[in-house]
Amino acid sequence: MQLAGKHFLLVGASGAFGSEFASRLGAAGARVSGTASSPESSVRLAADLNQRLILDLANPASIKAVSDYLLASAEPIDGIILASGLVAFGSMAETPPEVSKLLIQVNALGQMNLVAGLMPLLIQSAEVGNQPFVLSISGVISEMPMAGLAAYSASKTALHGYSVAAAKELKKTGIRWIDARPPHTESGLASRAVFGTAPNFGAGKSVAQVVDRMLTAITNDEKDLPSSAF
Repeated sequence: MQLAGKHFLLVGASGAFGSEFASRLGAAGARVSGTASSPESSVRLAADLNQRLILDLANPASIKAVSDYLLASAEPIDGIILASGLVAFGSMAETPPEVSKLLIQVNALGQMNLVAGLMPLLIQSAEVGNQPFVLSISGVISEMPMAGLAAYSASKTALHGYSVAAAKELKKTGIRWIDARPPHTESGLASRAVFGTAPNFGAGKSVAQVVDRMLTAITNDEKDLPSSAF
């Protein structure tokens, strides 16, 4: 797949993964519509993005508003990169229900519903032979759920399970769904937990390394990225 000239929706473009993706895609000649979760975080969006959008995955109304806006533009989307998420730490007994609900909404339901709503634009891309894709990042936690991260593990395994089933459904349409499950990465997410304190994970991979591997999967027509691929 060639990146130049393609239009990508980059969810979480203001974060560590997202900003790295935005830089790489822009350098490759792609047009990137990037999202941030709030006006405050939108100041970190790159100035050269094709579009700068506010998308709060915790808010179904925000998801619908962005979906409706993009659908109204009728511009095909050649790829959706889901580089947004939240993390929380703590045992199942001490994690508040509202935290578990938030993780499920942002890490799973919000992303699922966004992609489902934008399917017409991915199909348009497929119809003209542009090899559209969805890239989700469920992470190694979806392969190996961890004690002390039960709610986070649940949200990521939900996303992974959905991606596996969706990939089978979408195969006949010419749309790939690639789920990436990288090991611990030094993205800074652990220091921004919505609940609890991160354990000592040790040194992780760099964001640049992980994004480079995911971009290779996109351009080389790979269908899945298990943790062993990193």
